[in-house]
Amino acid sequence: MGDVREKDGQLSGASLGVPFRWLWGAYASSLAGTWLAFDSFPLIAVLVLHVGPAQVSLLAAAGLAVGAVVAVPLGPWVEFRRKRPVMVAMDLVRCGALLSIPAAYALGALSFGQLVVVAIIVAAADITFTAASGAYLKGLLPPSQLLVANGRFESTMWTASVLGPPLGGAAIALLGPVTTVVANAVSFLLSAAGIRAIGGQPEARPDGKRQVRVRAGDLVGGWRFILADPVLRPLFLNTVLVSGLIMATAPLVAVLMLGRFGFAPWQYALAFAVPCVGGLVGSRLSRPLVARYGQRGIMLTFGTLRVCWPVGMVFLHGGTTGLVLVMVVQFGLITSMGVFNPVYATYRLQHTPADRVARTLSAWSVSSKLTVAALTALWGLLAALTTPLTAVGAAGVLILATPLLLPRT
Repeated sequence: MGDVREKDGQLSGASLGVPFRWLWGAYASSLAGTWLAFDSFPLIAVLVLHVGPAQVSLLAAAGLAVGAVVAVPLGPWVEFRRKRPVMVAMDLVRCGALLSIPAAYALGALSFGQLVVVAIIVAAADITFTAASGAYLKGLLPPSQLLVANGRFESTMWTASVLGPPLGGAAIALLGPVTTVVANAVSFLLSAAGIRAIGGQPEARPDGKRQVRVRAGDLVGGWRFILADPVLRPLFLNTVLVSGLIMATAPLVAVLMLGRFGFAPWQYALAFAVPCVGGLVGSRLSRPLVARYGQRGIMLTFGTLRVCWPVGMVFLHGGTTGLVLVMVVQFGLITSMGVFNPVYATYRLQHTPADRVARTLSAWSVSSKLTVAALTALWGLLAALTTPLTAVGAAGVLILATPLLLPRT
């Protein structure tokens, strides 16, 4: 598709076709809004509603957990539907849910409960969109082009993560705490328009039928496939636990930096934005590294490297040196993730049959979000019983064991 050339068995073409460019543009739009609104819910909870660490952790955990449960039947449902209309619908759902927050804020009616409900809706829509978009991408491009596509998605994500948080912090300082939520809602609207603009031939239903009833067995079909596969199973367990342990500490780090150590919101955003340059570098390196060392070698090496950094957060403190510490730890973590993520995402797509992609990706996302939710709640309790810094250090130590779950064959 498009101007695609092969060099030494690896794709080197600059174009993956017009439909992919529209898909990529929609992805970039939604990512720009998401990263502009980086940690907007915890920031609103802390700065507007004046809640404590336990409620911030509850907000993160409840939104993910309930949203994931709501999304469980949606994975099989997506499998038997055309993917583009599902993607557009999920973008519009996220847009509408997010717009309810600035509306309530303007009326003086914003509550912690509303933040939780919106977080649930957005989490469920995220999972459903991810399942549909992964299946759509697998059908759009041949297997040889998937690593290039995933590398571009990864580069776009890290570019947005470099620029978004500082701009979002500035927007909050100048225009108020819900400004970035409005921008995020608009980004989903633009994403829906981009996906709608792909056009071309209408997608065929996966089974050629007009109506497909989701059976009870389909609800666990994704998990059944993952757990029966000798390579996907350890990769699944590894990625779910790593993301869970990293994200469980995010609310605690926010409370420590914005509260105990007195960092300004723009400093907090800067500390996580600048290191994302490493993710951009890593995503650019992933394809040549795979060409030289192979998928398995890169997943094993960088899957191990990415978990060596979080333990450094136990030394978090205030002042300039504390800010530099966060940046160094995040740079090492994110650079390793920038290499690992597109390689593992490509392998997962290549290894999953076309008629199981949506269910597999949905099960993967649901499991990841439920694990993040459970560990976030558990770490919030641990922080209450000890200290937030102790809980952050405990997660950094435990994550060092996760490379044992990486596939060796």
